Amino acid sequence: MAKKLSQHQSAIKERPPVVVIMGHIDHGKSTLLDYIRKSNITAGEAGGITQHLGAYEVKHKTPASTESTITFLDTPGHEAFTGIRTRGANVADIAILVVSAEDGVKKQTLEALNCIKEAGLPFIIAMNKIDRPEANIERTKQNLAENEIYIEGYGGEVPAVPISALTGQGIPELLDMIMLVAELAELKTDSGKPAEGAVIEAKLDTKKGVSATLLIKDGTLRSGMFIVAEDSYSPVRIFEDFLGKPIKEAGASSPVRVIGFNKIPAAGALFVAVEDKKEAEQLAQDFKNQKNDKKAVQENTGEKISIPLIIKADAIGSLEGIQHELKKRSFEKMYVRVISEGIGDISETDIKTASGTPECVVLGFNVKVDAKARPLVERLNVNVQTFDIIYKLAEFVEQTALARSPKTFAEESLGLAKILQVFNKNKDKQIVGGKVQQGEIKLGGEVKILRRDVEIGRGRIRELQQQKQKAQEVREGYEFGTLIESKMEIAPGDKIECFHVVEK
Repeated sequence: MAKKLSQHQSAIKERPPVVVIMGHIDHGKSTLLDYIRKSNITAGEAGGITQHLGAYEVKHKTPASTESTITFLDTPGHEAFTGIRTRGANVADIAILVVSAEDGVKKQTLEALNCIKEAGLPFIIAMNKIDRPEANIERTKQNLAENEIYIEGYGGEVPAVPISALTGQGIPELLDMIMLVAELAELKTDSGKPAEGAVIEAKLDTKKGVSATLLIKDGTLRSGMFIVAEDSYSPVRIFEDFLGKPIKEAGASSPVRVIGFNKIPAAGALFVAVEDKKEAEQLAQDFKNQKNDKKAVQENTGEKISIPLIIKADAIGSLEGIQHELKKRSFEKMYVRVISEGIGDISETDIKTASGTPECVVLGFNVKVDAKARPLVERLNVNVQTFDIIYKLAEFVEQTALARSPKTFAEESLGLAKILQVFNKNKDKQIVGGKVQQGEIKLGGEVKILRRDVEIGRGRIRELQQQKQKAQEVREGYEFGTLIESKMEIAPGDKIECFHVVEK
């Protein structure tokens, strides 16, 4: 592939910025994106967007009356989708961190800021909700500084723009600022090379097949090429812009939709464009082989036992959320082995696959078991669980791991005593007297018999007395009399170590 890429004719030029909007879930990210879309896409076109594509292009007129294009990424805000947010930040050029002028900086604001910093993105603060009675711009600026977010005029260089996503106040100034930051970033593309970029969203359409929204980060994508994203690939035949209009070609920073993938690509997966199907198939197979090799190494490391899972969800974003939540959980003696995952209801194939894998669990999130699969569940005795809350699904997996974890047992010392005198011996029962040196000895407890600190046998305390009174336990520093059941003959000077067995 490197050889093919080196043969293209270089054509370096500027490209539009890709912007991600991040921040607290209630601070107006969606409202801001909605306002920008409705104001900067003509009414007829905006009405044509009937599905969530995860990325949108808007046109903006600068103060100099030149028209510029800006691509916005729409990223989920729920905590479970941190993984997608991070990937979203990594494919963007500029971030807008939305902070409410009423509420100030929240925990989720700081989480979003960490994503932005880890990705090394230049960012702009959008102080939203300035139309509200409780809004206080100066207090918000102070609050930002208290959280070590230093804006222009407050000891820092981060641009800050007061806006109202509801009324549109300050939005033109925000878009101007995006273009200014983009200009400083000197964003370039080589339009002569085959496209490369990232998968933003993917889904299965029962009528059209598997489609994916792609963001081109560099190069040009043309009809007739092939797209490869990890181990999935597709011909570029059914090829649309973000409005759903058929196109023949798209350049850098453009969100496009391609239909016809052989399997659902992962959200956030990187893609490359190649010229022919043979090369696409080879690249997909190479990735699959590497993935299998890595999986084999992981499974053969240590003595962990796997929990086989088949996961079905309503959307690729939900699968991302489930993966993220499962990674947060601790499985000390187990590892989660996902046999397959996909979008849509739990099918007959899923149940048959699960029945062929011992102890496999089929998990569904916001999906149901389809009519053909239902009779098989009981007949093949397959464990199927469905959920509508991601952390509940993860909790179930955690509990299953705990229940299936291999049990290990260890002997835990309770106390040590020295034998001072032997009073009576009768077959395997001996009455002895001694003094507790450490911890305690207990009635019914198992003991190790030690001679010169070497174990010579074992026994059990059948009776126990302290000062000629029956006792349940005798503690350190006290003398005792006891009846020990053991086949090993105990002698004065021996020690007994009382212990119990605990599960670990």
